[in-house]
Amino acid sequence: MKLPRVTLVSLLTDSIALKHLRVAGFRHAVVAAEYAYDLAKERNVCTDLATKAALLHDIGHTSWEKHGKWDFESYDYFDIHPIKGAERAHELLTLKGEHLGKAREIALAILFHSGSSPINTNLKLTPLQELVMEADDIDELDDGEHHNIEISLDDALDRLEILDNKVAKHLDDCNKECWDCRKGQV
Repeated sequence: MKLPRVTLVSLLTDSIALKHLRVAGFRHAVVAAEYAYDLAKERNVCTDLATKAALLHDIGHTSWEKHGKWDFESYDYFDIHPIKGAERAHELLTLKGEHLGKAREIALAILFHSGSSPINTNLKLTPLQELVMEADDIDELDDGEHHNIEISLDDALDRLEILDNKVAKHLDDCNKECWDCRKGQV
């Protein structure tokens, strides 16, 4: 029996995601998820895992401001958002009813999404982890400016609803649950 899929819209409308993704920017989260969908289709990686991990990849961000402006230097040196984000995303996903194995894979992709993180040293990333890192990097601008380009929550939700429908169609065409077909796994 198939359980209802946890959607991108249901994730973004949760109070945890609203609080923390607002700091990193809704636009960047949505754009990364859109890029992740396209990359996942190209690379035969699960679109469900890829879009959720990309949407939530910056849920660990906190505000790095000094004198009312983004302090990129401090952020770049001291930030541990992949660690906090992996834990927040895992908690959110499991609370929403996500399959525990899928929640784990998504959390690990978030943990390893930042190339500047010291935890990525000497690791061989899975295809899903590489894809999420790349989807994030495609949208990157100098000094973290990609986090400052804003869209409204309504616009973000409209775009995610379209993406949810694409993912659902792709999963139906795949005729398997992502976890069963092991796309996105090692």
